[in-house]
Amino acid sequence: MPAITKAVFPVAGLGTRFLPATKAMPKELLPIIDKPIVQYAVEEAIAAGITELIFVTGRNKRAVGDHFDANLELENQLMAKGKEDVRDMVRNIVPPGVACIFVRQPEPLGLGHAVLCAAPAVGNNPFVVLLADDLMQGEVLPTQALVDAFERRPQTLLSVSEVALEEVSKYGILRPGKTGSDGMIAVEGLVEKPQPDAAPSRMASFGRYAFTPEVFEFLRNLKPGAGGEIQLADAIDQMAAQGKVSAIVNPSHRYDCGSKFGYLTAIVDFALNDPEYHDRFSGLIRDRLSKLDGAAKAG
Repeated sequence: MPAITKAVFPVAGLGTRFLPATKAMPKELLPIIDKPIVQYAVEEAIAAGITELIFVTGRNKRAVGDHFDANLELENQLMAKGKEDVRDMVRNIVPPGVACIFVRQPEPLGLGHAVLCAAPAVGNNPFVVLLADDLMQGEVLPTQALVDAFERRPQTLLSVSEVALEEVSKYGILRPGKTGSDGMIAVEGLVEKPQPDAAPSRMASFGRYAFTPEVFEFLRNLKPGAGGEIQLADAIDQMAAQGKVSAIVNPSHRYDCGSKFGYLTAIVDFALNDPEYHDRFSGLIRDRLSKLDGAAKAG
């Protein structure tokens, strides 16, 4: 099995939880300070050695392609104003040697269908899938961990984390088998959004995956699942039943930017970790908390 050099980014979703902001702007371009969410996922993939970025888009997602394309007019204006450093930042969003491919998902038929739409661009190669809603922060990011693990064990791999019992109904939950000496967890099945009393574990699969091209055959033969859609979790569950799936623990911190509170949490944490904004932003938070505390005591 060759090394993983391709990444698929399903970005065709409508982002209804962020309406009206996402009526005309893709949710993947919502910024964390000054960088859109999807760019963090792209940078994570590139840092892991990915050289081919495959975006599965919808009819309202042209702006995603524009963000990763060249903008010569903007670059020329920045140069004319002596802002060469800003020009370089804009120009190098996708560095030389990394290619972008855009594939259209004709209708929203589920995450599994979106991944299947990428099959002609992926070919007979292994690949990773990154869901931009899951923003990762840490010294080692999950895509790098998956690529490294795939070199040791070239099979479908999931990035997983333990969640609170009351949270299991939000995620695909592992039916885990034995954990090997290398830390990899055998996956016997994946249960989509179980009730807490029926959950086989508290290990949840998040938006980072490594796949062999065999997954496309499973997706092609799937019947529509929950919501009448082709569910990626169903394909993973079938592969797991045949002993073809393992999992590794996500080494980083995850922000669920598909939810409003998770998105706000990411903005706060990234601002506090930014040398430019840390002092002013932490002072702002202390000031606001002091005023709230004073108002509460006065009330």
